[in-house]
Amino acid sequence: MLKGKTALVTGSTSGIGLGIARSLAAQGANIVLNGFGDVQGPKAEIAALGVKVAYHGADMSRPAEIEDMMKFAAAQFGRVDILVNNAGIQHVAKIENFPVDKWDAILAINLSSAFHATRLALPAMQAANWGRIINLASVHGLVGSAEKSAYVAAKHGLVGLTKVTALENATTGVTCNAICPGWVLTPLVQKQIDAKVAGGGISNEAATRQLLGEKEPSMQFTTPAELGELAVFFCSPAGNNVRGVAWNMDGGWAAQ
Repeated sequence: MLKGKTALVTGSTSGIGLGIARSLAAQGANIVLNGFGDVQGPKAEIAALGVKVAYHGADMSRPAEIEDMMKFAAAQFGRVDILVNNAGIQHVAKIENFPVDKWDAILAINLSSAFHATRLALPAMQAANWGRIINLASVHGLVGSAEKSAYVAAKHGLVGLTKVTALENATTGVTCNAICPGWVLTPLVQKQIDAKVAGGGISNEAATRQLLGEKEPSMQFTTPAELGELAVFFCSPAGNNVRGVAWNMDGGWAAQ
């Protein structure tokens, strides 16, 4: 379905981003990966799906590096047809104790990076009259949680940016939507489970049940593959008039 298209997925060397890149590649899209850590493994995995794959290590807190990444993608594949703004970080603390540098970093990577990548991707999408911008927000783009002020603020902002991007392109073939997952078992979430194990002297299984039971009625994790299939739907003809939504895949979290 996406043969001949190019998808750039930020924060895609592991977790949710890699899952989405995998799903888009399975539909024939060439992939530009971005992120830290192991690069060769994800590149080989995507290439095995029979598509072209490139990698750019832009630090998503730095606008100049984001600009270089977008130029690189255009040089490699012509243009970015599908932009998935997924890069994100987290820090937990009460507002009065929240480190200012952590606040600035979370806003830069979780929100401002999506603005910069979007503003740079839009002209080519508009010229082609086809494009898909998918912002990985969070259920925290819809509801709040204590001690996550920067993350919640950034994700609410990302939902707002999604709506404005969709409205400004509403009469074109360019759409913008947000995906809002609940708990996804990524390395970041596993760290929170590990902390419960260490702090409470309980098993990994009990800590997992505790984590899910606090927020997610389904008592199950959303998977990167499920999020990837939702991204594929947004890119399909069936998604042509899906514009500006914040689609939560959260096991009933926001329904409470």
